[in-house]
Amino acid sequence: MKQMDMEALVRRFYELPGKIVKLHDGEYLFREGDAARYFYIVRSGQVFITKYASSGRVLSLRLASRDSIVGELALYEQKPAYIFNAIAQSAAEVYAIEYPVLQDYLERTPKLATNLLKIVGAHMRKQHSKFRDLLLYGKKGALYSTLIRLANSYGRQEEDGILISVPLTNQELANYSATARESLNRMLSELRRAGVIEYREHLIFIRDLDYLKEAIQCENCGCEICNIK
Repeated sequence: MKQMDMEALVRRFYELPGKIVKLHDGEYLFREGDAARYFYIVRSGQVFITKYASSGRVLSLRLASRDSIVGELALYEQKPAYIFNAIAQSAAEVYAIEYPVLQDYLERTPKLATNLLKIVGAHMRKQHSKFRDLLLYGKKGALYSTLIRLANSYGRQEEDGILISVPLTNQELANYSATARESLNRMLSELRRAGVIEYREHLIFIRDLDYLKEAIQCENCGCEICNIK
């Protein structure tokens, strides 16, 4: 499904009664295990979707941005609880719809229910694609896949490469790659020495995207699937 089609599906949910929630940088929208009350749509800014392990490791699953939905997995649970954490990466606004309100509209409006199924189905395809890369191609594959997805989601094409417009710390990038920061630092250094990436004002600039794609046997599944939103 094309990105424009996905955005059109999501925007139908703004027609439902809800409220705007404003978040500051680093503020939690919800935490793993919290009782779930709301379905959210990101209006502006970016929101990290993360999972914490008992060991203290963090796995970042998404960087949700405008017209991304979050908190949808608790729908129709008897005792709904959020299974991930949602944290504002920057100042952000989200549109919050209470679950009973959403469920009522879904049951009365088959077209809206179909829209949500399409959105959730696309999310599942994206996550399956990411987990494939994490499992099949090791630590380097995980990092390279993450860089490709960031380029597809937040990349700005320039004459000699692609600038990832979202600032990320090495720890945040390690969380997306499911690897330790020390390992990630070494891999980034290798990529810089090889001329594949460089830094421009604290932003990652990818000079050779094809190198990353070839290393993980990229299937070129399209930006609508290969993204980090």
